[in-house]
Amino acid sequence: MKLPVALLASALFVLPVAAQTKVTHIQTAQSGIANAVWAGDTLYLSGKLAKSYEGDTKAQSIDIFKQFEATLKEQGLGMGDVVQMRVYLVADAAGKLDFAGMNDAYKDFFGTAAQPNKPARATVQVAALVVPKALVEIELVAVRSK
Repeated sequence: MKLPVALLASALFVLPVAAQTKVTHIQTAQSGIANAVWAGDTLYLSGKLAKSYEGDTKAQSIDIFKQFEATLKEQGLGMGDVVQMRVYLVADAAGKLDFAGMNDAYKDFFGTAAQPNKPARATVQVAALVVPKALVEIELVAVRSK
């Protein structure tokens, strides 16, 4: 009986180890969160706000999409590689939620002749964002095609 147990135990050590998913954090020491995280061929991009909060929802959304475009380019990806998007909208000072403004900005970057891909998307209304004048926050998931 000891022989088969010994053979089984030694066989376990020669079996190939399953490949591990490589995880890479894109971050700075100053930031409390990662800007993005690679997990294998999937890039998770943290939520972004506009650089300026003076514009309306459309202007803020365009600024955010341009920031994502630059980050994706740095990582060898483009807007066509985006597979999922989450959008968080806040009503403006008058209490109006501007979904149409965000959607107008979205249409400049997704579903165009130059970039026909559209990601899966959820849009939710939130009471507030971390910056009082921010009207929209967006986060993305992109995948590198093989």
